[in-house]
Amino acid sequence: MKICIAPDSFKGSLTAMQAAECIEKGMKKGMKGLKFVKVPMADGGEGTVQAIVDATGGKIVKKLVTDPLGRRIRSSLGVSGDGTTAVIEMAAASGLALLKPGERNPMVTSTRGTGELIRAALDLGVKHILVGIGGSATNDGGTGMARALGARFLDRRGKEILEGGGSLRNLAGIDMGAFDQRIKDVTFEVACDVTNPLCGPQGAASVYGPQKGATPVMVRELDNGLKNLAEVIVDHLKVKIANVPGSGAAGGLGGGLMAFCGAKLRAGVDIVIDSVGLNSIVKTCDLVVTGEGRMDGQTIYGKTASGVAKVAKKNKKPVIAICGSAGDGADKVHAIGIGAYFTALQEPLAEEELPAKGPALLEACACEVARLIAIGKKL
Repeated sequence: MKICIAPDSFKGSLTAMQAAECIEKGMKKGMKGLKFVKVPMADGGEGTVQAIVDATGGKIVKKLVTDPLGRRIRSSLGVSGDGTTAVIEMAAASGLALLKPGERNPMVTSTRGTGELIRAALDLGVKHILVGIGGSATNDGGTGMARALGARFLDRRGKEILEGGGSLRNLAGIDMGAFDQRIKDVTFEVACDVTNPLCGPQGAASVYGPQKGATPVMVRELDNGLKNLAEVIVDHLKVKIANVPGSGAAGGLGGGLMAFCGAKLRAGVDIVIDSVGLNSIVKTCDLVVTGEGRMDGQTIYGKTASGVAKVAKKNKKPVIAICGSAGDGADKVHAIGIGAYFTALQEPLAEEELPAKGPALLEACACEVARLIAIGKKL
């Protein structure tokens, strides 16, 4: 029996590859004669870079970039094993986690660091760039990202406006004369799992601004700024982004990547599935084992396990899920093709205990799963 092991990371405990290795080790203990192929997975959020690097035999490239408030920080991007694809998590350069609670202010925070990671990817000669855009600290419509690539954003007097979402209401023109021409030769895909438009009641500022530090007054100013940005983009770039589902993701970075880089927005797990070649691997296997740190009613909505199950179902392969713990609605996963799920935690653990105890628990659970498969083969 050949088994495809395709888990997400177990946050706070294991990377996706480490989880796959634990599951493989445990299943080998539980049943002899099994063959395995490990495919670390992600859904476009945290862990996507590492998952694709691990799955393709790629590498992590370290870079100094600008954080949301203009400070220099160490960051990184991933490059696939064949050197053609770069993977970027915008949170690694422009994320909310990079700021202390008192520093959050989407009026001034910028996506410049994300643009610097894109420029670093271009310097490596890649032809395909994947950008995960969850966890942003920004609401600048991707203008900081575009500045790092050579764009200039001007007021009515021809002077550059300040960085951050608060200055977008003063935007009157865009100068693309120095914009990096290598962008035209690269395919951009954006991992985006929200459908918010750029502006309006369901837009970037209204829905996500408060968690980034915006007051009600700021929200109105930021929303007006994004509306103005969308109008100026239409005038200068002939691209309409205001009402495109997902354009409001990451404070409008989704729309900015569309406008300035010609990016396409896709569900994150679908991008990862294609990047690691999961479909062709599953075809050759008899069983698929996936997993994640916590399985609940939200798992079926674009999470890694749901994407893996979709591929398995397409290929008529059974699926088992192993998770750290299960919450309300976990049984909904049966409807998407996960035949059974198992939880690794045998008793409540404090979060700080997970790195030390989690691997052994996952391995033990996988061993019991394999024992159950062995019993099934005898029936």
